Amino acid sequence: MSDLKDKRVYRIALTGLLAALSYVAFTFLQIKVPLPGGDATSFHLGNTVCVLGALVAGSFYGGMGGAIGMTIGDLLDPIYITSAPKTFILKFCIGLIAGTVAHRAGHINRQTEQKKILMWTVAASVCSLGFNVIFDPIFGYYYKLYIIGKPAAELVLKWNFVTTGTNAVISAIAATVIYLSLRPVLKKTGMLPEI
Repeated sequence: MSDLKDKRVYRIALTGLLAALSYVAFTFLQIKVPLPGGDATSFHLGNTVCVLGALVAGSFYGGMGGAIGMTIGDLLDPIYITSAPKTFILKFCIGLIAGTVAHRAGHINRQTEQKKILMWTVAASVCSLGFNVIFDPIFGYYYKLYIIGKPAAELVLKWNFVTTGTNAVISAIAATVIYLSLRPVLKKTGMLPEI
């Protein structure tokens, strides 16, 4: 019973850490692109933490950490505040997809062969961020369409495809490199949770 409670406490603490990291990566490691009408899009590293969190902590806890951190980033930025609900849903989905591919399909925590670990890490990153490349702009378009009107929604849609695609490539590479660097240390110290 105590062991189960310790695992839950560890995962909740890890979720808090991931939320803080995703907030920092999104808020302070971003290049904002202002758009007409007072809107903006940005190049950022927040999605890297969403994927990394799912690889380390699993679908739910990793997705929740990324979603909470980036949603707080939106809520504290006057330009993005209206996008906070959309951000929470989409970033949580990134974590769910990355964790499902990595842990349910690839069983990366049980893998010992480096090529398979690399393959499933890349697959999880590509699948989850590929989802984001498609659904973030489309979801954002309909979200903006009903909030600020069609002309602004169409302009944001075009720019979001560019920034979301760029963010996906950078985040997939960064999440893979960071996870493959962290994994041996986490495994050796017993801090890689069993999922």
